[in-house]
Amino acid sequence: MARIAVLGGGESGVGSAVLAKVKGFDVFLSDSGTLKDEYAETLRKWEIPFEQGGHSMDRILNADEVIKSPGIPGSAEVVRSIVGAGIHVVSEIEFAARYDGARKICVTGSNGKTTTTSLIYYLLKEAGLDVGLGGNIGQSYAYQVATCKHDYYVLEISSFQLDDCYDFRPDIAIITNITPDHLDRYGHKMENYVEAKFRLVRNLRPDDCFIFDSDDAITVGHLENIVLKAKMLPFTQQKEVEQGAFVRDGKIVVRYEDRQTEIFLSELALGGRHNIYNSMAAAIAAKATGISDEVIRHSLKTFSPVEHRLEPVLEIAGVKYVNDSKATNVDAAWYALECQTRPVVWIVGGTDKGNDYSVLEELVRKKVKAIVCLGKDNSKIHAAFEGIVGSGAICDTLSAEDAVKAAAGFASEGDVVLLSPCCASFDLFRNYEDRGTQFKQAVRRL
Repeated sequence: MARIAVLGGGESGVGSAVLAKVKGFDVFLSDSGTLKDEYAETLRKWEIPFEQGGHSMDRILNADEVIKSPGIPGSAEVVRSIVGAGIHVVSEIEFAARYDGARKICVTGSNGKTTTTSLIYYLLKEAGLDVGLGGNIGQSYAYQVATCKHDYYVLEISSFQLDDCYDFRPDIAIITNITPDHLDRYGHKMENYVEAKFRLVRNLRPDDCFIFDSDDAITVGHLENIVLKAKMLPFTQQKEVEQGAFVRDGKIVVRYEDRQTEIFLSELALGGRHNIYNSMAAAIAAKATGISDEVIRHSLKTFSPVEHRLEPVLEIAGVKYVNDSKATNVDAAWYALECQTRPVVWIVGGTDKGNDYSVLEELVRKKVKAIVCLGKDNSKIHAAFEGIVGSGAICDTLSAEDAVKAAAGFASEGDVVLLSPCCASFDLFRNYEDRGTQFKQAVRRL
């Protein structure tokens, strides 16, 4: 019996362990931290041996293959030891796809991944298709492959998940855009991050589809240096294209093969320029899947916004509160600020990932009246923006509760308090969901 070791006992790792068990492997899971009760219970239910609080290297190095959870960097000592021993390391996505015959629509990118993935999933569900949602969103892809059968999967895939993919091939691949993000994980080299994203398309075949933002200079620049066999389907707001999607006369125009669909921008459920891109990408994927024009139009009109992504919370005393906790990089925060029509009290900060705030200076000058920093080290934010908003209009906080109170103090009727942190959440919160949830709870307590 072949032996599988799984590193990491979160959603991805536990799902991988269950699939390996179902497929007849001798499985062992190891986590250096403490497993959540629900994950430990799942492993016991499936009779999968596991350890927490450290790694038993003798058991791990006895494996024929290791499945590594995406949160563990390749530079970790345990991973270096595994690679040094000549043991193959793969991701959950790579492993699960070996046992999955469903058609896969996969989305990566720096921003818009979750919204685009959720929108495509909604489109396929509205069309009556049997579809699963997974990857970096929802339930583990591997766990679903182990326990149920779908005709389609829509997967959000991060660069961390792609790092350990080799033979994985989607039927439809989407790169929403590429902007600097997670550079601390990639040796502070943008080219390493770009190459990680493009691992999604490396195995595409002539009948597969590649959907991409042709307005994104980094994506287009990398395409000039590689050869892809897939159908190329760009989306753009700058020109018309023969195949793909573009904007004309207040409408999205989607062209796939000999079929064309048009949707009025004014009817889209999601507002903002960035969501036009997300809607175009989703519409192309739906068109390529054979979904009818009627379902595409209806779905783009009725889709509900994703939690923690420009999510309206409440309006109190004429002040709107918006939760954009998922904006963990500069580009996502840029889009959030760009689409605001009211004066902004901006809650920003967290774990900096090598951010260059200079690209936000013009927007901050035009739109932001005050800044509330939410993080342990806010020195870069002060250096970038204190000279713009003034020292009296910027402050530091260490909790969502205090940040919301401070923002409410700066805000007047007709303003918007925008949590769009531009940073990761791990200095003060478990994850961006925890940060967004605490923000919403604090707003409701005002």
